[in-house]
Formats: sequence, C-alpha cells, structure tokens
Amino acid sequence: MAKQAIKLVIVTEKLLLKKVAKIIEEVGATGYTVVETGGKGSRNVRSSGQPSVSDTESNIKFEVLTENRHIAEQIADRVAVKFFNDYAGIAYICNAEVLYAHTFCGPEGC
Repeated sequence: MAKQAIKLVIVTEKLLLKKVAKIIEEVGATGYTVVETGGKGSRNVRSSGQPSVSDTESNIKFEVLTENRHIAEQIADRVAVKFFNDYAGIAYICNAEVLYAHTFCGPEGC
C-alpha cells in the first residue's frame, strides 16, 4: 500500500551541498537524495556536472521526502533565506506516494 508523502526538491549550486544537507538534517528530515544536474534559468546556463567542469560551475538537485508539509516548508524557507539571494537556486514541493520503502518514516515514527 502506498504511503502519502511530500517531496521537496531543491536545485542549487554544487558548492552549497554540505550546507544545504546540514539544514535538511537540522530540521529533522530522515534522509535525502542528491544528484548532479544542469540546466538554464534566470542565472544563465549551468553545466551538466561533467567531470571536466569545476564544482563551482555545476548544480545539484536534492530530493527530500517527508511525512508532512511543515518540515518541507521549514527546510525550503531556511535554504532560500540563507542562500538564494547570493546563489542560483529554486525549491518546490509536490505530493508523492512512497510505494516500496518500509523504512520511510518521519521524525514522529511510522
């Protein structure tokens, strides 16, 4: 049976990886996934994360599944306030269904 969840996605500059991960953990999310990414937006074209490009010119995408919207919004707010005035970034939230992950739990437990 599927379990309802909220998915927070944060796309930002790779040099912020450790700082954003720290916020995610401090707020109380139980985990996240990070992938290198690229694209084009209001701050121009970013690399696709190929090995020949430095970390200062590539982007990452965090995906965070939470049991409630409040945690996702707290993470997004803290990241946006701290970094998005000085670094490229976007955060968005969408509904998700966790299908096969018996270990998916929020801070309140399963």
